[in-house]
Amino acid sequence: MAQQQLRVLMVTARYFPFMGGIETHVYEVARRLVHMGVAVTVVTTQPATADLPREERREGVRILRVPCWPPERDYYIAPTIYSLIKQGGWDLVHCQGSHTFVPPLAMLAAKRAGIPYIVTFHTGGNSSRLRTAIRDTQWSVQRPLYMGAAKLIGVSHFEAEYFRTLLRLSRKRFTVIPNGGTAFPEATTYATPTGTLIISPGRLEQYKGHQRLIAALPHIRQQRPDARLLILGVGPYETELRSLAQRTGMTDHVDIRSVPASNRQLMAEVLMGATVVALMSEYEAHPIAVMEALALQRPVLVADTSGLRELAEQGLVRALPLHSTPREVAQAVLRQIDAPLVPPPDFVLPTWDACVEQLLTIYKQSATHHSPPSLSAHPQCGRETVPLTRGLFGVGWEWGSTSVKF
Repeated sequence: MAQQQLRVLMVTARYFPFMGGIETHVYEVARRLVHMGVAVTVVTTQPATADLPREERREGVRILRVPCWPPERDYYIAPTIYSLIKQGGWDLVHCQGSHTFVPPLAMLAAKRAGIPYIVTFHTGGNSSRLRTAIRDTQWSVQRPLYMGAAKLIGVSHFEAEYFRTLLRLSRKRFTVIPNGGTAFPEATTYATPTGTLIISPGRLEQYKGHQRLIAALPHIRQQRPDARLLILGVGPYETELRSLAQRTGMTDHVDIRSVPASNRQLMAEVLMGATVVALMSEYEAHPIAVMEALALQRPVLVADTSGLRELAEQGLVRALPLHSTPREVAQAVLRQIDAPLVPPPDFVLPTWDACVEQLLTIYKQSATHHSPPSLSAHPQCGRETVPLTRGLFGVGWEWGSTSVKF
């Protein structure tokens, strides 16, 4: 008798054509899993401002888009996800991300439906100081749901250790599966880079640090008069970035544009034109843009923070303190241009294929052997039952004295 196809539901707040690290990760692993015989459905949100099919199939991946609220914010409250998971039909639920309302809702639904679930954290920064400040509390409140996961996955050792300490859980619950770097055939050819091009990739948010490179550009051009800065991304901080370029007299030397999220070949071609790739972000768990640059042997400069520090400790990138002055940033960029640090030839970068192989092993183990622990197993957490409550949208949950209602 033929073995039944494994049915996996991936839950993510955003998916292509929207651009970002989680979106790229889900795209890369979902289509590869399909090629390995897994039936993958991606359920994601569709803001009211977007006009995308509610259901479609791309590269073998079934995509379901559900409404979310409020349309003008990134909270992604989508009660439909709860009922969709509760209907069953899945062998495993994989929550991709941890910082919106989508993951706890998906975990709760899977728990209620008796479906094993795993979580990949995919933490990132936020331009809101308030939301950054309450992150630890936000994740601590969700501890009962994380306890019920078959496996908790960090994309870096930094991220896995951060959550292990915060949630006070055993290391056995965690594993590390890094993001991959897109590999291209050796026959692929690229245009020869001309001039000095600095590329700063990432969503246009204040915490991503693009402004630090704009401020440093005048000092860089004193040594490299042909230096240009290309900021690759979209987002709400674009107006401020263009204003800063104008105030520093760098308008003619700063370009801000994006590459279609699903066009990985074009992204590779753009990155290959970089003299140096720089990411001055306040927080990154394991940035995909950096992995792609390293896969293409581009010199990379990062801020000495979070998961970026881990890459520097591995000798893959150069790092400098986050709050360096514009002149200090310029000096670090020039050093990476004049004496570039790139991964040694014998270093094997993580690949998406390796990522998928690890995921598939976890999927099979979780779907076959998982027996979720009781949510009342930890006496320090008080009453850890997760009763469903009724609210504005008909769905909610509470832990102890903390409740969230939709």
